[in-house]
Amino acid sequence: MDTGNTIWSAAVLLFLLMDPIGNIPILLAVLKGIELKRQRTIIIRELLIALGILVFFIFTGKPLLNFMHLQKEAVTIAGGIILLIIGLRMIFPKPEGVMGQTPGGEPFLVPIAIPMIAGPSVLSMLILMSQGSPANRVGLVLSLVIAWIMSFIILLVAPALIKVLKQRGLIALERFMGMILVMMAVQMLLDGFKEIL
Repeated sequence: MDTGNTIWSAAVLLFLLMDPIGNIPILLAVLKGIELKRQRTIIIRELLIALGILVFFIFTGKPLLNFMHLQKEAVTIAGGIILLIIGLRMIFPKPEGVMGQTPGGEPFLVPIAIPMIAGPSVLSMLILMSQGSPANRVGLVLSLVIAWIMSFIILLVAPALIKVLKQRGLIALERFMGMILVMMAVQMLLDGFKEIL
């Protein structure tokens, strides 16, 4: 992380990239049909997994990509493909739900931990910000934890919105967010291919 950046400014940037508010409709769609108490457990579990991945990426992201001969663009394109599939399933829902057949009917790792929280944009930014001394990485971890806590609070209260939106409102919001997600996915794919070309 550059010396000119403060912990708080980095935290705000990471928070915006995590986009918990924009992810609320996707979260509600993915957790639809699961009881409220279990939804909270899933959200806590997935957010803890995401935090672990992000912290791990701060220290090993660039060496890992170099070791596997992967470019940052590959992370962007892979994330775009995942988001595209999820977006299409939200627009054209199937009886088994957005995530298809999952054990116990609940999501695991994808899409809440990855790519909603630990998404390509956050991972790419962490690689860029983690360049430099180990002291910079410690400050970056603190910034990440602050951003994660803010996202955690917002997403944890999200399931309560179902009482406000009702079923019809949630379906409409799910389709709308599916369209936005498809556009975001296409943009991510274009960005990835543009960098390669």
